[in-house]
Amino acid sequence: MTNSSHLLKARTVVIRIFTKVMAPFTKGIMNYARFLTAVSSARKPSPIRMLTELQQRSPPSLISLAGGAPNPNTFPFQSASIQVKNGQTVTFDETAMKRALQYSASNGIPELLTWMKKLQKDLHNPPTTNYSSEKGQMDMCVTTGSQEGLCKVFEMLVNPGDNVLLDAPTYSATLAALQPLGCNLINVPSDHRGMIPAALKEILSRWDPLEVHKPGSTAPKILYTIPNGGNPTGASMTTERKKDVYELARQYDMLIIEDDPYYFLQFEKPWAPTFLSMDVDGRIIRTDSFSKILSSGLRLGFVTGPKPLVDRVVLHIQASTMHTSTFTQLMVSQLLHSWGQEGFLQHIDGVIEFYRKQRDAMICSADKWLKDVAEWHTPSAGMFLWMKLKGIADTQQLIMEKALEKEVLLVPGGVFMINSSDPCPYVRAAFSLSTPEQIDEAFRRLSLLIRDAL
Repeated sequence: MTNSSHLLKARTVVIRIFTKVMAPFTKGIMNYARFLTAVSSARKPSPIRMLTELQQRSPPSLISLAGGAPNPNTFPFQSASIQVKNGQTVTFDETAMKRALQYSASNGIPELLTWMKKLQKDLHNPPTTNYSSEKGQMDMCVTTGSQEGLCKVFEMLVNPGDNVLLDAPTYSATLAALQPLGCNLINVPSDHRGMIPAALKEILSRWDPLEVHKPGSTAPKILYTIPNGGNPTGASMTTERKKDVYELARQYDMLIIEDDPYYFLQFEKPWAPTFLSMDVDGRIIRTDSFSKILSSGLRLGFVTGPKPLVDRVVLHIQASTMHTSTFTQLMVSQLLHSWGQEGFLQHIDGVIEFYRKQRDAMICSADKWLKDVAEWHTPSAGMFLWMKLKGIADTQQLIMEKALEKEVLLVPGGVFMINSSDPCPYVRAAFSLSTPEQIDEAFRRLSLLIRDAL
């Protein structure tokens, strides 16, 4: 048995113990309808999509004149063979190619969903696995990258004027998705260990938890966070903080959106238990991504959460993108089934080792060039270093004008703030693509810029 298997079993034991302790405190059935926007509530299943999915589950003897799918015999692509780095081959013969180029189910192709559901259960052991659908049974759907899932979750839950909790600085695309919805973004203070529960408790004290269900209550109904290797900060929330945040969510009947694209880029094992692993109520909506570990261009993500809410996301997919690329799903599904879960986790170990070395190289160069002019915490996950530049009130001009002239580029911290126009002394540096030598030279150039600006 490999080291990954031992760690997986140990994490499962910890999760089960926590679940047993929490079980007596589990509340009644969640009222998911209260969280939905009017638009989401009004969504109805697409009759054509339902017929398509029914046809795909039917025996070959069925003669269907119902679907409006094009005839794959008219497509120019006949077969494909994709070489994998370990020597394996992902192959599409003519029959498989016809399926890969055709419409498919809106929630994802069955074999990929089955594989991913088993992975989620083995990694997180969600307490909701065996719940009834009404009580919030764990379900999943495939999305075109986790960003599509996030956008659809936000549009399902956020009304104009709603108070939404998040820990800024945060992912700029999250802000771009939320701000046009007309909600009030409330920043929960955080540090290098993630969201601070005491600060969350203080913010929530503005509302009486006994009155959050009353008509007209302005109490927040959702909380968004990136728990591991946060973008841009690199912060990772501790297990104790997650427990405390989850308890506050229970007290105020909030949903937690656990956006975790860097879950598989945690540098230390065992990996921290997730909110999903603690979810005795069915109040966690989790987004995962293959972008950082298999391919960012394939656009494959997943939404995991209570079935009543995942169903609403799927209804939105039916009316928008219809489904994630069938070809992409089949390609990845074939790879995962050939690897098995053990092979997948071994691949993850290799990815982690690469990014750990990249992180170490960046920290080494930061210590070498920036120790006197910047402050930072070493990230334990992800691919970013978040630095505060000493004596620089706002990094926007320094980075976008002067740094470009010196041929070094970072991201000014203001773009990750709720109000991007406020002065911000931070910058984000990514250690994913550049070589250690390039990172070293970039920080040398940055150190000269900072010193010239002081």
